[in-house]
Amino acid sequence: MEKNAKIYVAGHRGMVGSAIVKDLQARGFNNIVTRTSTELNLIDQTAVAHFFDQEKPEYVFLAAAKVGGIVANNTYRADFLYENLMIQSNVIHESYNTGVKKLLFLGSTCIYPKMAPQPLREDYLLTGLLEETNEPYAIAKISGIKMCDAYRDQYGCNFISVMPTNLYGLNDNYDLQNSHVLPALLRKFHEAKQNGDKTVTVWGSGSPLREFLHATDMANACVYLMLHYNDRGFVNIGTGKEISIKDLAYLVKDTVGFDGEVVFDTTKPDGTPRKLTDTTKLNGLGWKHSIELPDGIAKVYREKFLEV
Repeated sequence: MEKNAKIYVAGHRGMVGSAIVKDLQARGFNNIVTRTSTELNLIDQTAVAHFFDQEKPEYVFLAAAKVGGIVANNTYRADFLYENLMIQSNVIHESYNTGVKKLLFLGSTCIYPKMAPQPLREDYLLTGLLEETNEPYAIAKISGIKMCDAYRDQYGCNFISVMPTNLYGLNDNYDLQNSHVLPALLRKFHEAKQNGDKTVTVWGSGSPLREFLHATDMANACVYLMLHYNDRGFVNIGTGKEISIKDLAYLVKDTVGFDGEVVFDTTKPDGTPRKLTDTTKLNGLGWKHSIELPDGIAKVYREKFLEV
């Protein structure tokens, strides 16, 4: 990508999209195009076609998506499937129609089978059943990967896909009804500390293992791959390190400085027992994460809850 190339970041207000914009700006890219959801409804095929015809971006980062945690995914199953299919189909197709030089599509490691061997290698895709609670979202993301591959195969488009592990960072969603586990824990422990509560309840048994990557690292990896990766097939983006939800809860507890007790509600679902990405392919391409989890959580807590 040339420094003055026109780059469209779809979903620039989200955690990943905003981090990608910051990374691009830090590298000296100065022609970044963005639209809010009120300015451009990516579910609207006609509106997306008009936008691409008018702006004609040369490069596209497709970070826009309807996202959420276990509760949101399981409650709004139709919305998660429909909206994500429409967003990615419109952006990918119009990128082809208007001759975009390169597109990067962001998926999620929920695309892997629930009981896939660990760590998760890229070739484990479609080798087993998905986790039921987020199956619609996963199916949409799998469709996005296959769409990029199909447009590459049929039309020669340089469309690549990346599969990030669980992300956290600035501009995350902290709504307790539809957020992911880490921001939910940060909010729960912070509010419990403020309120002088004696306990904090964490969903599930605490036994599932999860991997977490700071959004700043994620964005850096995306831009790196946009600059250096041009092959068929997607790339996992992660740290290759995991932590149990129980240990994560205590890490957040210590970071926040909550003095009470942690209670695990085993009547609530755990979700997938383990999700660790194999980062061999990514590391082989020359990229590795730089922000370790304790430092990243402390940074996010300061930015969201302590700094005015």
